[in-house]
Amino acid sequence: MPRLIVTDFTFPTLEVEQRRLDPLGITVEGLKSGERTELLAKLPTADFVLTQFAKLDAEAIGRMHKARVIVRYGIGVDNVDLEAARDRGIPVCNVPDYCIDEVADHTLALILSATRRVVENANYVSNGNWGLPVAINAMRCLKSMTVGIVGFGRIGREVATRLMPFKCRLLVSDPALTAAEVAEMGCELTRLENLLVNSDVVTLHCPSSPATRHLINFDTIDAMKHGAILINVARGNVVDSAAMLEAIKSGKLSFAALDVFDPEPPPPGHPVRAMSNVVLHSHIASASDEAVLKLRNDAAGIVALACEGRPLPNVVNGVTGTARFAVALS
Repeated sequence: MPRLIVTDFTFPTLEVEQRRLDPLGITVEGLKSGERTELLAKLPTADFVLTQFAKLDAEAIGRMHKARVIVRYGIGVDNVDLEAARDRGIPVCNVPDYCIDEVADHTLALILSATRRVVENANYVSNGNWGLPVAINAMRCLKSMTVGIVGFGRIGREVATRLMPFKCRLLVSDPALTAAEVAEMGCELTRLENLLVNSDVVTLHCPSSPATRHLINFDTIDAMKHGAILINVARGNVVDSAAMLEAIKSGKLSFAALDVFDPEPPPPGHPVRAMSNVVLHSHIASASDEAVLKLRNDAAGIVALACEGRPLPNVVNGVTGTARFAVALS
């Protein structure tokens, strides 16, 4: 019987995946902890691989002697060595159209938390106080602000749609788009350098890749407005954490609202956990019952397509389904 190895998962069970794949005779085996030694021992038996956060580097992919596909539970594929998979002829697929609304909603919540200082005000009253716990100039109105959106894919566009009723100016940096495409959404396309110089809020929606790693660093932060706000719901390593923390301490950044961080999670005692002008969440912007169910069904559906020898959607490393079989037979 063909075997699916789930490298790691945070769901209570794999019932959703089993229900989708049982009719095809696929055995589903999950390694909930993602423990490295156990994972490396199991991968040679896998006909299909589903992964959440486990690191599938060249060593792990080198153990995949039979795998027809690697599927990522999610949009980002930064935990998978795409080149190593391509060299072995294994297609890597993601699920790019889940949690779009959830992450866009969460982004708006973080922006409002940063501009209206929601957490500080709530905590101040909960601690028995009354009044305004921050300086009056920390309370901002979006209508008078410029928001820079870095990355204008599905999520970035939904963020723009949610911000438009607040009447702020919207700048966009995305090298894959034209000014006309962005203008259709009521936004202005500009170079990243110009976005940073002119934005009161910078919100990140780009993937993690070699080109975007530490995109926000000492130099790019230096180019930002004094007192700017940084929002990150993308990936932790898009931001140089040391540069960001120094900028928060100095006041160069007035506030950071983060759903992701590098490292993740930050260890106990890490200074980011104690900063009053940082809101830090635990990588939960995508969370909702509907989003998780869609993610799991779609990921299992890609495995089903691979089992049936049908064309695969959302291949991110340029390998077709038939290429893997050609390698296996050669």
